[in-house]
Amino acid sequence: MIRFLIPRKEIIEIVDWFNSIRAVQLHYLKVAFPGASDIELKPKLTRNFLKEGYMEKTGPRQTEGFKKRWFTLDHRKLMYFKDPLDAFAKGEVFLGHKDLGYSASPGLPSGTHCNSSWQNGITIKTPERSFLFTCETETEQQDWLKHFNEVINTTMSPQEYSMEALFKHRH
Repeated sequence: MIRFLIPRKEIIEIVDWFNSIRAVQLHYLKVAFPGASDIELKPKLTRNFLKEGYMEKTGPRQTEGFKKRWFTLDHRKLMYFKDPLDAFAKGEVFLGHKDLGYSASPGLPSGTHCNSSWQNGITIKTPERSFLFTCETETEQQDWLKHFNEVINTTMSPQEYSMEALFKHRH
């Protein structure tokens, strides 16, 4: 076992920074979810994603080539990054309820030019557009679809309707 000796003063500073970051996160969540109690917000302070991993995606015109991206599914928000360690997402997809026109299905629309060696497609439809992804294996494709459909089949909370409206306004 390797032990690191960190002076007490530096430990206190690290803990202070950690607590400051958590306080800012809690404040942000209270603004984003004004009706939620601290008990409801507490699980959102830690990031345990429903699923994360690589997929490939194409752009909004679906004529661009597929690009490998790191994805995280944070309940109703699918975010993608160029690299797993990137601080900010390159983009995001809101996954609403199926009754509002959201769906996730295996495969790609016919005629889609797939330059990828990954042939296990996924199509996510939102009221605004369709998003196309490919997975390296069928197992990964099925796992992503399972998580997408669990989210899409879950009734939305009032806070999630607000999040959806904010997302539509920003995009």
